[in-house]
Amino acid sequence: MSEGVSVADAAFGDATYGDARFDSRARARLSADLGISDEWAYIFQVHGTAFVAATGPGNCGEADIILTTVPGLPVAIATADCVPIVLWSETTVAVVHAGWRGASAGVVRTAIHAMESDGVPVNRAAIGPAICRSSFEVGEDVLALFPGFGSTTDWGTPAVDLVGAIRDQLGAIPHVVEEICTFEDAAYYSYRRDATKGRQVTVAWLPNG
Repeated sequence: MSEGVSVADAAFGDATYGDARFDSRARARLSADLGISDEWAYIFQVHGTAFVAATGPGNCGEADIILTTVPGLPVAIATADCVPIVLWSETTVAVVHAGWRGASAGVVRTAIHAMESDGVPVNRAAIGPAICRSSFEVGEDVLALFPGFGSTTDWGTPAVDLVGAIRDQLGAIPHVVEEICTFEDAAYYSYRRDATKGRQVTVAWLPNG
């Protein structure tokens, strides 16, 4: 965790707000709490590495990275164990959905490269609540995709430290991590724990002015 990294322009929701991408009342309530517009841009996540650039609110299609250069436009994803990541530069903000498929395929690096295509470096990041290394049980095929990030579950089976792998992919970018495990904390939706269809949102924005 890096000291002094601001996450003032993002929020990691919990099950209280649910999937505020599609629940307009939850979105309005969360937006009011955050002091942002309730007109969000969002994506349908497909566990890949595609990105979209949002210029206005609404459905931006299938992708796992949504970014914008429009001040005041909230961009959002939803998760229930996968890792939500927010990246900022001076001109762009991106929100990234990273499950093991996306993380192993390079979704984090794709997001960084997309943001830095205008020559402005990513200068901070935040990782939100996600399944932790003591709960993310995987098979040997998935374990092999993350050399150096193998772990063991609390019940003694092979696991992956997905958050650790993503932190490694961020390299020297200053970042903070929300030390919350969605599997272990009942305040969050967890697909691995409950096979739930529920999702919590991550939303971020560039400040106006």
